[in-house]
Amino acid sequence: MSASAPSRATREAFGATLVELAEQGVNVVAVDADLAGSTTTKKLGSYDPDRLVDVGIAEQNMIDVAAGLSLTGRIAFTSSFAVFGTGRCYDQIRNTVCYSNLNVKIAPTHAGISVGPDGGSHQMLEDVSLMRGLPGMRVLVPADYAAARAALRLAAATPGPVYVRMGRAAVPCVYDDEVELELGRAYVLREGSDVTIVANGVEIREALAAADALADAGISAEVIDAFSVKPLDGATILESVAKTRCVVTAEEHSVIGGLGSAVCELLAGADPVCVECVAVRDRFGKSGEFEELLGYFNIDATAIVEAVKKVRERAGLC
Repeated sequence: MSASAPSRATREAFGATLVELAEQGVNVVAVDADLAGSTTTKKLGSYDPDRLVDVGIAEQNMIDVAAGLSLTGRIAFTSSFAVFGTGRCYDQIRNTVCYSNLNVKIAPTHAGISVGPDGGSHQMLEDVSLMRGLPGMRVLVPADYAAARAALRLAAATPGPVYVRMGRAAVPCVYDDEVELELGRAYVLREGSDVTIVANGVEIREALAAADALADAGISAEVIDAFSVKPLDGATILESVAKTRCVVTAEEHSVIGGLGSAVCELLAGADPVCVECVAVRDRFGKSGEFEELLGYFNIDATAIVEAVKKVRERAGLC
């Protein structure tokens, strides 16, 4: 783990990592929907104009162009805000990319409530659910800049459709700069014995802060980064649950269909224990500053602490 690097948004890794891959001879291209500055794919275009295709405000066309490029042997990354890059073009992702198992990487930025003042129309809270439900789609939700860089490299190296979810807000460094992550693996960031906290994305920082607060109260929390939502690392989660006997999930996403749902599906079939899910409760987002919205939607460290207390009481562990 690294504590020295400054906070950075996961989206900042996008363009820089594509340039790194291109420099290494990887045949990557980006197809952007008129947001190359915000998504940072503009950096790839500056490196090599032939590697960036801007289709304008036409997200469905973006997916189809990426699909065509993949059929010529290129590794095509699509680039837009999550609300447009998954919702507006879901049909094309489903029927053009996934149905044919094409080598296209859906990699939007500005997911979740981190877009803050842009409000509920732009705060995509159901994208993990949409992508996770697609046959053949892998789903990665990196926690920091280094993890986003690793996720993008992993996506490029993995044949077939991959979804990489990135955000706008700057988040603290969790991983070492040169970390390499594995598909289908979760990472134990802090060992504990009294409760398992499974989180990903920006909620990792909240989970670690909650673990600190819980330690002060005499509760030992194990924190797991479920970076790979699909495939999910069931073995690591079940090994933790065998010790703690209760689970809290935390995600910057709807409570429906995301990480919490994936963990509950796992436990229901293997080791049913008490679970509390910290997530947005079946509603749209709201305009406000990111830090303010974490508290408003009850997905901050305080909410995780309260969920831990609740789940331990339900499980008869306190």
